[in-house]
Amino acid sequence: MIQAPDLPAWAAFIVAFLIVTGAAITLIGSFGLLRLGSFYERVHSPTLGTTLGTAFIVLGSMTCFSVLQSRPLVHELLILAFVTITTPVTLMLLARAALYRDRTEGREDVPLIDENDEQALAEI
Repeated sequence: MIQAPDLPAWAAFIVAFLIVTGAAITLIGSFGLLRLGSFYERVHSPTLGTTLGTAFIVLGSMTCFSVLQSRPLVHELLILAFVTITTPVTLMLLARAALYRDRTEGREDVPLIDENDEQALAEI
């Protein structure tokens, strides 16, 4: 059942704007995978694009279904919370695993080590 005809024009415009903006931000973040050179540069842009793009798409979904059902729907906030929490955690885990691997293998194109990292590596 399609409920789009029941959505008022002002709400349809807002929903369309939010969803297209979210999709565009996610797409721009994905282009970072192609454009940037090293793994350490590539890991940031999709993470930021995914988080911000998802936020806009969730806002569009919340607006649409809140107007259609005349009550706020908050289960989309759970989606936003999980994406906002898990995406940066995944970024950190991937970056630390790659950093550990590259330093163990003795690669020279690894980001610089500060004193805290040296102490942490010495404990391992």
